Amino acid sequence: MPASTRHHRALAVFVHCLGILAAVPALPAAAPEAAITPPPVVVRPAAATPTPTPTDPATGSTPAGPAPPPLVSPSVVVPTRGAPSVVKVAVTPAGTPSPGYQVQVRNTGSLPVATTVRQELPAGTSATWITPGGRATRSASTTEVSWQLSLPARSTTTLHTALTAAAPGRPLTAPACAFTSNGDRPYDCATATWKASAPGTEVTAAPAWRQPPALLAALAGVLLLTLGGLWWWQRRRRRAAAAPAGTAEATGTVGMAEAGMSAAGDRGTVYPRSATPTTATRRRKPPVWLVVGAAVAVLAGVVLAAAVTATQRVAAIDTTTRQPTSGAWVGRSATGVVGVPLREQALEFTVYRVACPPTSVAAGRQCQATVGVRNVSEQQQTWHGQMQRAYLPNGTWVSTDETATRLANEGRDVFSQPLAAGARMVLPLVFTVDGTAQPQQLELRSGVFSAGVRVDVP
Repeated sequence: MPASTRHHRALAVFVHCLGILAAVPALPAAAPEAAITPPPVVVRPAAATPTPTPTDPATGSTPAGPAPPPLVSPSVVVPTRGAPSVVKVAVTPAGTPSPGYQVQVRNTGSLPVATTVRQELPAGTSATWITPGGRATRSASTTEVSWQLSLPARSTTTLHTALTAAAPGRPLTAPACAFTSNGDRPYDCATATWKASAPGTEVTAAPAWRQPPALLAALAGVLLLTLGGLWWWQRRRRRAAAAPAGTAEATGTVGMAEAGMSAAGDRGTVYPRSATPTTATRRRKPPVWLVVGAAVAVLAGVVLAAAVTATQRVAAIDTTTRQPTSGAWVGRSATGVVGVPLREQALEFTVYRVACPPTSVAAGRQCQATVGVRNVSEQQQTWHGQMQRAYLPNGTWVSTDETATRLANEGRDVFSQPLAAGARMVLPLVFTVDGTAQPQQLELRSGVFSAGVRVDVP
C-alpha cells in the first residue's frame, strides 16, 4: 500500500473516533468540567415532544447534570430592608395634665404571639397607675414597667401608664418595646414625648425694643439724626449772619444805580439797568467733621452688631461635646437621651433601652442596648460595629462585641449588609464592659467621618 494511502486511512480512523466520542453521553467523571462550563440553554417550543434522558450503558442510571447557575452573583451585595415583624408597637402621649402614655401592641400575624412589653420611664419619675398585669421595677436610676402578654391573632392590646412629674413643664420621653417571650430579641419599639399643655404659658418673642439688632438700628438712627440736626443748625446760623451784610450791600448798589440814572437822565441811557440787582449765591457743602462723624457712627454700629451676633453664636455652642460638629466631620452632631430620635448625616438612631445584668463574669459584663436604625438618605448605607461605642464613667470606651451581637440577633450579622434607603430595623447591640460600671453614653455613627450622635444613658 502506498504511503499516502496509509496516511489518509489513519486520518479517517482518527476523525471517526472523535465523532464516536462526541456522540457518547458525558460520564460521571466529566461532571466537574461540565459544572465549570454549563451547556447552553436551548429554548424549545411548547408543543415539541420531550427528548428522553440518556442513560449510562454500564450502570443503567441517569447521569447527574450540571448545577444551575446562581440567581444572584456572589459579588453583588443586596441591601437589607429589615426583617418584617408580626408585632407592632405604637406609643402616644395622653392628653392629661399629669404625664401619661398609651402603648398599643398589635399582632398582625395569623397565630397567637407571647411577648414581653417593657416601657422605660424617665429618670426621676415613678408610676402612679399602670394597666393591671404590669409590674414596675426600679433600678438605681430609672424605673421600668413590664407586661407579660399573650396576643391573639390579628388583635390590638392597649396599655396605659401614668407618671409623677419630675419638674413642672418639663417634657418627658418614655419609649416602649415588645420583646420575645424570653425578653431578649425585640419585635418592635416606639417612643413618645409628653409635654405639659398649660394655656396662657406660651412663650412669646421678645419685644422689638429688647432685641439687640433693633437697639443698634435705633442707636444708629439717633446718631444720624443728631448729626443732621447739627449740620442744619450751623447752616441756618451762617445764613442768618450773612443776611445783614448782603442787605446793606444791595442797598448801596441800588442807591448808586439810582444816582447814575438821575445823572444820566438828561443824556438818556443806552443799556437799561435792572431795578433789583442779583447777588451770586454759593452752594454750601456739609462740613468735613459731619461726614467723618457719620461714617464713624455707622461703622461703630456695624462692628457692634457683628460682635453681639458672634457672642450669641459662641454662647449657643455646646462645649460639653467631645467632638466637633463641623470641619473634618461630615454632618452635624446631635446629643439626646434614651427614647429621643437623633439624626446625623445618613442614619437616624433611637436608643430605646440599655440593660446591664447585675452579675459579672470573668470575661466581662455584657450590656445590651436596644437600638432603632433608620436610613434617612436616598441611597443604601453601610455601618460598622467598630464605630458604635459605649463610654464608661472613667472616660474609656468599648466598641460593639460583634460576636455577642450576632448571637443576640439569632446568628445574623447586622453589619454585613448595607441598609436600604428608607429602611428601618430594631436590633440589640451588645457591649462587653469590665467591672460593674454601667455605660454613661453611647456613640453611634454611620461612617468613619460622620459626626454621629451621642445618647446619655441614665
